Amino acid sequence: MTVSTKLTAAKRRSRRDEILEIAVGLFASRGYHGVSMDDIGTAAGVTGPALYHHFTGKEAMLAAALKPVSEGLLSGGQSCVEACDGDSSRALGELVDFHVEFALANPAVIALHLHELDRLPEEPRREVRRLQRQYVEVWVAVLTQVRPALSAGEARVLAHAAFGLMNSTPFLGGEVDRARRAVLLRAATLAALMG
Repeated sequence: MTVSTKLTAAKRRSRRDEILEIAVGLFASRGYHGVSMDDIGTAAGVTGPALYHHFTGKEAMLAAALKPVSEGLLSGGQSCVEACDGDSSRALGELVDFHVEFALANPAVIALHLHELDRLPEEPRREVRRLQRQYVEVWVAVLTQVRPALSAGEARVLAHAAFGLMNSTPFLGGEVDRARRAVLLRAATLAALMG
């Protein structure tokens, strides 16, 4: 990629995306109810009412933050498995690497999922939950191939335990550098899945 291509890609980030990132950070640190539209506007450098040009309200911001994450995890997980062409052991390693990278890059989004998902209106919440269940089933399918003695229910328990490990990133301090955190999270997750 050339420098000009990189600059063009960087410019494509919309003001809406910037505002959404600011809102996610505020929701994650102060809680959904602890943040007003004016707070978001102040942090983004716009008036609260100007935010309504991009979002109909806080619920719309929350939905815009959570649904694409679940869609991205599902499509990314499916791509990991497809790229491994039937090698389930390799697919499991790729899934772990993919999710660890996601978790390290998005601790605020994970915190938002953990604490604020129930704030969504019913329909978007159901859609996010559906996408999450599909993502879990990608892991279950791989785990039951790698460990045929596991039932689907047992594999589901292990997948959720693995997500708990990997999604601990909002609670990790900065005393260990990012690369080492990735190594530790990967090793702990694989040990939990294969133990």
